[in-house]
Amino acid sequence: MSVRIKLIQCTLVVLPFVAAAQTKQFITSVRSNESVRQSKSAHDNLEEAIQSAESTSTGGAVDTGESVNTLPLFGERPKTTAQIDEEIHFLNDCDRNFASRSEASTFFSARGWDYVGSGQLDTAAHRFNLSWLLNDKNADAYWGLGVVCYQKNRLSEAIRMMKKGIAVDDSNTVLMTDLATVEIKLCQEKPDEAMLTEAESHLQRAVSLNPNALSYQKISMIYYLKANYQKAWDYFHQAREFDYSSLDLGYLNELMAKAPDPKGMFK
Repeated sequence: MSVRIKLIQCTLVVLPFVAAAQTKQFITSVRSNESVRQSKSAHDNLEEAIQSAESTSTGGAVDTGESVNTLPLFGERPKTTAQIDEEIHFLNDCDRNFASRSEASTFFSARGWDYVGSGQLDTAAHRFNLSWLLNDKNADAYWGLGVVCYQKNRLSEAIRMMKKGIAVDDSNTVLMTDLATVEIKLCQEKPDEAMLTEAESHLQRAVSLNPNALSYQKISMIYYLKANYQKAWDYFHQAREFDYSSLDLGYLNELMAKAPDPKGMFK
């Protein structure tokens, strides 16, 4: 069974008023230890070959000085003959080493999450790109690229990648919450009422499919930013009812500073 703890927990988007108190968290992916061990045992050689190639190749450096391998979806630009040859060689290797390209895509997206967890963002981006190359219907590939962009503070690109993930997996409630979280953060930097409304739409769909404290608390934060403190409290209490331990106490203090708890539970 696949077990996943995806990115952006309650404090990934750190509201300005709680920035000092909260540590930034990131999205990661944790699958069952058994399946990960089996995959690593069967396909270590291919992963090691890619690592070796990365250490000696520029990956088609572009005008920004970045390797095209680390740009989302390989930069979404025309490929050189050398890049096409590399891709053909890679796909042939995967065809020999995996039962299907879908399985290979899952393997490389899993490696991508591993590298995100260890802070190797460029390597993670390359693995997610390879995952996408193998299967453009793998939502994890887009999701992972969105996380890498978030970590690099490229929020608009993070949103674009996560939306692509939603397009191929429109019932993924954790991805919806991650996407909304990044949209909220971008709105904090550059107020955008339409984007806040879009973020709430993602969160409302998430709670309609899978009610959870994190999504309700994010909706509360949206209404805090809109200065609608009554609704902010309403959604905060819905989050409390699901999981008291997940409440952001820094945010709670700021909400209480704006308006008292109408239920009188927090003082």
